[in-house]
Amino acid sequence: MKRFFITGLILVVAAFLVSCQKVKPVGPVRIAISKAVPEESYQNYLRWIKSVDTTIVCFDLYHLTLDSALALLDQCDGLLLTGGPDVFPGRYGKESEILRCLEIDFKRDSLEIALLERAFEKKMPVQGVCRGLQLINVYLGGSLIIDIPADLDTLITHQLPDTYECYHDVAITKGSALSEISGTEFGISNSNHHQGVDVLAHELTGTATTGDGLIEAVGFKNSYDKSYLMAVQWHPERLEYTNPLSGPLVKKFVESVKTYHHSVK
Repeated sequence: MKRFFITGLILVVAAFLVSCQKVKPVGPVRIAISKAVPEESYQNYLRWIKSVDTTIVCFDLYHLTLDSALALLDQCDGLLLTGGPDVFPGRYGKESEILRCLEIDFKRDSLEIALLERAFEKKMPVQGVCRGLQLINVYLGGSLIIDIPADLDTLITHQLPDTYECYHDVAITKGSALSEISGTEFGISNSNHHQGVDVLAHELTGTATTGDGLIEAVGFKNSYDKSYLMAVQWHPERLEYTNPLSGPLVKKFVESVKTYHHSVK
């Protein structure tokens, strides 16, 4: 009898421990950032988020092991994929073009793809910025232009050397989620990228473009029963927060994160 009691107790404790792993702890709203340190430029993302709510806790996942990063993401309410180096072209069938890429961070590619997969599985809000948009498109089956100046017939400058002070017009698709969030169908964005969307992933829809036809923002084509997803090619964290292409975006992301926080038990 005693043996059966002990066995039953062990099963109850085991079940409790398993359930604890699935329950997000009660506490402050948490946002996972794919890379947030050490460069000063990455601190802009923290300031951007905290401009909405200073109590939000942000975690940098880049310097963790993959397992630790995924475990920490499970305790968070949203994922922000930040800007950075080129995505390895072998992930979208252009490995032979690698010499025309700039810096590549293989660890970061693997980390962010795993994070994105987990976030989508959990229907967690996702915000992508610059490289973040490109990574999302690649993960979902799309491809990238290797080098805009060389491969795209355009008079629009998308990147200037050693500066973020590069601006161009952006046309926002009427009736899109981005137009509803920003409250406008036209804007001026800050641009700092030499790559961009080539083939758009089937699950995505473009919500903003430049005059040369380059896609500058994406979301899910069919958002029913999916994560909140907004990804932009510009750097909203560096714009004035009063800009309709900056403040409204982070406010909507934080709103979605808080909704997720209160709905997941």
